[in-house]
Amino acid sequence: MSHIDITKENYEQEVLQSDKPVLLDFWAPWCGPCRMVGPVIEEIAAERPDIKVGKVNVDDQPELAVQFRVMSIPALFVMKNGEVTNKTVGASSKAQILGLL
Repeated sequence: MSHIDITKENYEQEVLQSDKPVLLDFWAPWCGPCRMVGPVIEEIAAERPDIKVGKVNVDDQPELAVQFRVMSIPALFVMKNGEVTNKTVGASSKAQILGLL
């Protein structure tokens, strides 16, 4: 399975109502560290059917970025039952990201 593009329109259904933990990746196309983490996020999405992986483009979804108080990207949030259970900011290794889950 690949990632899901998260928007303010599908946020409630895809994230808040998810029966699986959700890894949210706040990113932008112009962000170098985001482009480094992107392939790792895709690998995790393909390898872990037990979680949902969502990507939030901060340029297209500024309301969600404000809601999560994202000041720097990439920012990764783990959501379980509609609550943030873990987060990290900056480029992370695959092991570090998996450790958040």
